[in-house]
Amino acid sequence: MSDSTSSSPSLPSSTPPTSVPSPAIATLSLSDVKEVTDQDREKAARLKADANKAFTSHDFPRAAQLYSDAIELNPLDATLFCNRAYTRIKLEEHGYALHDAARAIEINPKYAKAYYRRAMCHIQILKPQQAIADLKRVLALEPQNAQIRKELESTQKLVRRIEFEKAIEMEEEKSAVERCLEIIAEGACEVEKAYAGPKLEKTEDGKYKITLEFLRSMIQWFKDGKSLPRRYAWEIVLGAHDHFVKEQSLVDVKLDEGVTIDVIGDVHGQFYDVLHLLSLTGEPSEKHFLLMNGDLVDRGSWSIEVILTAFAFKWLYPSNMFINRGNHEAKEMNRTYGFEGEAKHKHGEQSYKLFAHVFTTMPLATLISATQPPATTKGAILSPEGLKRYFVTHGGLFSKDGVTLDEIRAINRIGRQPGTEGLMSEFQLLWTDPQELPGRGPSKRGVGIAFGPDVTRRWCELNGVTGIMRSHEVRQDGYAIEHDGLCTTVFSAPNYVDQGGNKGAFIRIDAKGTQEYVQFEAQPHPNIRPMAYQTGGLANLMM
Repeated sequence: MSDSTSSSPSLPSSTPPTSVPSPAIATLSLSDVKEVTDQDREKAARLKADANKAFTSHDFPRAAQLYSDAIELNPLDATLFCNRAYTRIKLEEHGYALHDAARAIEINPKYAKAYYRRAMCHIQILKPQQAIADLKRVLALEPQNAQIRKELESTQKLVRRIEFEKAIEMEEEKSAVERCLEIIAEGACEVEKAYAGPKLEKTEDGKYKITLEFLRSMIQWFKDGKSLPRRYAWEIVLGAHDHFVKEQSLVDVKLDEGVTIDVIGDVHGQFYDVLHLLSLTGEPSEKHFLLMNGDLVDRGSWSIEVILTAFAFKWLYPSNMFINRGNHEAKEMNRTYGFEGEAKHKHGEQSYKLFAHVFTTMPLATLISATQPPATTKGAILSPEGLKRYFVTHGGLFSKDGVTLDEIRAINRIGRQPGTEGLMSEFQLLWTDPQELPGRGPSKRGVGIAFGPDVTRRWCELNGVTGIMRSHEVRQDGYAIEHDGLCTTVFSAPNYVDQGGNKGAFIRIDAKGTQEYVQFEAQPHPNIRPMAYQTGGLANLMM
């Protein structure tokens, strides 16, 4: 394993978005397809075999491209579309996967696997109601398939539960924070006497306080596979909450001379990779800040350990540790991708409710501003003071032009969940993705929109921002510089869900606004699969 650093990466070396649909194939109907020759079928079969090998090796971008090449030769083979759909599910390109599954069904209406792929896409884009019809179709084609019957029942239960929880939430008056504080005051959440792990200290008035010694001991406790008492978990979450609620939706961070900040992308519950990451970044301090750019939880099976570590640093160092909210810090995502099950398993129902509320208090973006003149400008967009500054948010830009920094600061976020249909404009910055084409278009993930390089430039020029830093998507090199250098994606979960084969990375910025890119590799972890606390089809996709 070797970690690498680059202070001036060239654009061609960064990883482009994973795959794009073939426009020729996307617009064809079956009646438009030319006759497929035996030679075309043979070539397509060879490409399919190569694609299958790439898929097995977890080289999903190459597999998608090879399946696409095979489809161009033989667009009447439903298995090619179905296989590419599965590949695109692995790449989290669920919008494209839905298209491929639908085309496979059009070619072969009795293709059970294609209906199943489409059902899994609907679940992943938080539309379980639409998955039920496809699962029923699979069961009609394969009535003896016990696994599908189980998944259908599980999905039906999920839909009923979602409706029930919506009704319950309308009746609840107290926030989870208020309820937890009441439980503590009632003496109903005390530390178990048998607990022998690291201890939080108390102040003179009897309240818990956090120390660096406790935090370091807690990390080692987690590394040893042990859990904190529920009371300590609550204290950490409440400690972070007290600082989040004081911050605006856009947090301003100024880098004085000698100060640096590391921007960290998605870590998705990969605790043992986070430990390695912290060994590279160092702990937050007065001279070195950390900014975690959302998606700390879900998918990885140590999300509790990751989020408690991050929140503990926020409680201890509120002016040096910053955390943006990601699209996975949301109830619907946590229900689907594992964090809800993990939180309830490790700390109980009320603990999950506490996390869910505190997630809504996390800021949506951070503005990192240099305070020293830039070493070089080279046509860079600068702030009104002539300095570099970077807008950091989890997803990206809005569905309309003209959104200002002051409007983002003023967003009323606390207690609000981002939706997936008709996204509230203020939450689009958790979901959107960059695209290579100008303008805006539908997102390949099936949720939200994509924005082009012209959109990015107009927004940066309007707000005097040198560049946008965002996360939200895997990049094989751990980072990618896009949109003529104005948009950088950073992703910090190496070998994502034990299958991605990607590197992780973080970005270090100094007081002049100079950027340095550090890549790192995945680390060994205990033999627990991703999404171990999630049941049903999505858990099976991780295997």
